[in-house]
Amino acid sequence: MRANVGVRTWDTSRLVEPAPIGKAHPVTLAEEPLPLLADYTPAPDCYDEAVDDDGRLRPASAGALAALAGHDLEQLAVEVERHCAEEGVVFHSSEGDEVFLIDPVPRVIGASEWARVEAGLAQRVRALNAFVADVYGDRRIVAEGVVPARVIESAECLEPQMQGIEPPGGLWIGIAGLDLVRGDDGRLRVLEDNARTPSGFAYAAAARRALVAHLDVPAAHHPRTLDALPSMLRDTLDAASPAAARTRAVVLTDGEDNAAYYEHEWAAAQLGIPLLEREDLDLDAVDVVYRRTNADRLNTAVGRQLFEPVRAGKIGVVNAFGSGVADDKLTHAYVEDMIRFYEDEEPLLPSVETFDLGDPAVLERALDVFDELVVKPRGGYGGEGVAVLPHAEEWDIEAARKAVRERPEEFVAQRMMMISCHPTVIGGALEPRHVDLRPYAFLGRDGEVRTLPGGLTRVAFDEGSLVVNSSQNGGAKDTWVLP
Repeated sequence: MRANVGVRTWDTSRLVEPAPIGKAHPVTLAEEPLPLLADYTPAPDCYDEAVDDDGRLRPASAGALAALAGHDLEQLAVEVERHCAEEGVVFHSSEGDEVFLIDPVPRVIGASEWARVEAGLAQRVRALNAFVADVYGDRRIVAEGVVPARVIESAECLEPQMQGIEPPGGLWIGIAGLDLVRGDDGRLRVLEDNARTPSGFAYAAAARRALVAHLDVPAAHHPRTLDALPSMLRDTLDAASPAAARTRAVVLTDGEDNAAYYEHEWAAAQLGIPLLEREDLDLDAVDVVYRRTNADRLNTAVGRQLFEPVRAGKIGVVNAFGSGVADDKLTHAYVEDMIRFYEDEEPLLPSVETFDLGDPAVLERALDVFDELVVKPRGGYGGEGVAVLPHAEEWDIEAARKAVRERPEEFVAQRMMMISCHPTVIGGALEPRHVDLRPYAFLGRDGEVRTLPGGLTRVAFDEGSLVVNSSQNGGAKDTWVLP
């Protein structure tokens, strides 16, 4: 369920992560199989994050699930939701505030797997940042035939006015939030790159605080802390600043109508910097604007206000105007090639296969396997307009085929991924539900990339649903990375 919140509270004492999980009350690890998994049946058609194909608990998940032993799961879910409501962890909408829903069963990633993911994230974000710089520079990647010019020229978020502008430190993408999914082969792949206004890291910290308050975990299974998150954010703002001394930074917000306003408040409070709306912004007193407005284009009031000082090199903006060319859905088809081009390395973190339907040869190849694909409007977001063709009726498949044949440049297609499942509290019991992962990468000076351990796992509460967006009955899980 989703609770409506009448009055938000804001307790700054809760902003910093509390003592480590399990410090006060050590727990003896239960023998396998854990009683709470006795009636759990993994979904037959997807990789289960906590239980292997033989029904055994995966070692990385042992501590997290042992911490749930003895809890009334339904009551625990209610307590975690109440915790978030009391702390004011909400999404805002025209219909009122909605509590951020957190499933109390953590998703756990082992140390060795996270090391590979972390290296892949850093490699990918550096390449994406180099791509945006190249788009507004010499476009070497086009001249050398790696990315077709039409991919860039037709990108919805291309900002021609940024041509020739170099932001301070060459930082176009200061914060990236990548959406990762795990297929039935157990390997994580990048489904989408978010390079304009990625949100969710404060909600990841909130998920951790909520579980810290209600679970005890054996010391050997403690997850890595999220304590460094504010310093990661600060380092990125400093790297985006033209100032040689201490950066004067602000968080720019739309105000309380913005769905993620909680995160805007959290970031400003953690960094000790002003939270301002556009009308209150004094650009003579600012070095860096951390823009969290929905307006992310130059042809908006926010863009027009910031463009001249950006062009003059007086301020930095995180993320820079024009960075949306990096998270265009069609651009995604070429990110692995970008890594080879800019980093001179093989990609460490693969992409979900994406078809550039504007290429006639690729279009025909896609049409040959059309009913196996997911077709997305190139300009869509939040899961809207997505056609999952393996689950579609025949007439829907044919309608999508017709639209793609007539207007191939308006769509992209990806290989269908039956994304992994995780035990989730449904009606007081554990049931498998589909999950993805949004880790966060913070780019600093000289190409340094820092990643938040784990990030935010998003979960679809509806049985069989692959859509994890909160607007469509999705929620989140705390994500643990083991030391």
